[in-house]
Amino acid sequence: MEKKELLRQVGSMQQLMHVRPVAYEEGRARGMKAFQVKNGLLGFTVMADKCLDIAEASFCGHNISFLAKPGLMGRNHYDTNGLEAQRSIMGGLVFTCGLENICAPCSVDGKDYPMHGRIRTTPAEHVCANACWQGEKYVATITGKMREAELFGENLTLQRKITTVYGENKIYLEDTIANEGFSTEPMMLLYHINAGYPLLGEKSKIVLPTKKVTPRDGASAPHVGRWGSMDAPKDNEPESVFLHEMAADQEGNTFAAVLNGELGIGLKVEYNIQELPYFMQWKSIASGDYVVGLEPANSSVYGKPYHIKEGTLHKMEPLAVETKHITLSFLSGGQLGQIEQEAENLCKGE
Repeated sequence: MEKKELLRQVGSMQQLMHVRPVAYEEGRARGMKAFQVKNGLLGFTVMADKCLDIAEASFCGHNISFLAKPGLMGRNHYDTNGLEAQRSIMGGLVFTCGLENICAPCSVDGKDYPMHGRIRTTPAEHVCANACWQGEKYVATITGKMREAELFGENLTLQRKITTVYGENKIYLEDTIANEGFSTEPMMLLYHINAGYPLLGEKSKIVLPTKKVTPRDGASAPHVGRWGSMDAPKDNEPESVFLHEMAADQEGNTFAAVLNGELGIGLKVEYNIQELPYFMQWKSIASGDYVVGLEPANSSVYGKPYHIKEGTLHKMEPLAVETKHITLSFLSGGQLGQIEQEAENLCKGE
C-alpha cells in the first residue's frame, strides 16, 4: 500500500510498526536494556546490552526463537568462565559468537578464550533507534557499536545495523568489523541463529542446499542421515552438530531454512559464502533443550586450536574493515513450497 493510502488508515504508524526502548525489572535480566520491535505480524526484541543480538521473535502469532533454560539475562560472571559460559547462553533468535574465539573454550599460549567468545555479552555503545518514512517505505533501524579490546592487546569493533521495513517480514543485519589496532589480529565470527518450538516440531523440515554433510564427532555420526528432520523430544539425548558444504549462486548467495507446514510458517536465513564460507547445523532433540541452530560463520566449529594447527586462522590486518550481511525472512503460506525447489536449483547450479 502506498504511503498516502496507508496514512488514510492510521493516525500514527506506531499502530502498525514501532521501535520502543524497554528495561527489564526482574531476575538475572534486571536492568538490561532492549528494544521491542513490531512490524505488522512480525515482532522481535533487540538486546542493547548484549551485542544488539535478537532475543525473542514471533511471527503470525507463533514463537520462532529458542530460549535456553537459563532464560533472559544480562552480563554476569559466567560469561567468560570456560564451559560455565553455558550458564549464560540464553539462546535467542540470533546470538553473535566471536571475535577472538567461537565454539569450545580453549587456551592458546597461556591465554584463555571463553566459549563462543566475548562479543555476545558486550553492551552496545552509541545506540540509536528510529522509525520513519524513507520515500514510500516505513523503515525501522537500530544501530550501535561493540568493542572487544584489551590493554596491550586487540582492538576490534563491530558496528551493527538492524533494519526492518513495514510489510516485508524481513530483518536485515549489516555488521562492519574493524581492526582499530596496529597489530594483525585473529577474527572469528559465527552467527548462532536458533529456531525453537512451535516453529520447530516433529514435522518441521530443515532445508539446506548442501553438497556435502560431515558429522562433527562420533556422537553426531549416527544421526547424519536425519539432519533435515526433527523428532519428538527425547530425554537426555546428546546434541548433534553437522558441517555443511553449501551450494550458492554465481554471486555466492545461499540460504538455510526451517519450515513448519502444519503452522504454515518458516524462517529463511540468507547470507553470502564469500563473507561467511563455513556453515554448521546444531540439532538437539533433548527434552527441554529442543532446538536447531543455523550457523553461517567465517571459521569452523572445530574452533581456534584447529585453525592454528591447519594454518587457516582468519586474520585482519591493522585498520582493515570487513562487512557481513544476514537477512532473516519470515515465510508464510505459499512461500514455503518454493524453498525446497530453490535449494534443489542451487545444488544443480541453476
